Amino acid sequence: MEELMKLLTETCPGIDFAGSEALIDDGILDSLDIVTIVSALMDAYDVTITVDDLVPENFNSVGAMLALIERLQG
Repeated sequence: MEELMKLLTETCPGIDFAGSEALIDDGILDSLDIVTIVSALMDAYDVTITVDDLVPENFNSVGAMLALIERLQG
């Protein structure tokens, strides 16, 4: 989780990832942020995030992103 937080804050500085559980639903992340985050996650964790994975539930919080990564690595 700590490694993921570091990656996210470096990828999208100025966004409070730790304090939000609705990054997509609250409009904190826009589509460009998501594309940037997806690219960073695929590079850092050697996973393939498909179009089917691009749903708000997978990106609304750091915990959701971590669960997505763990599922894709599993």
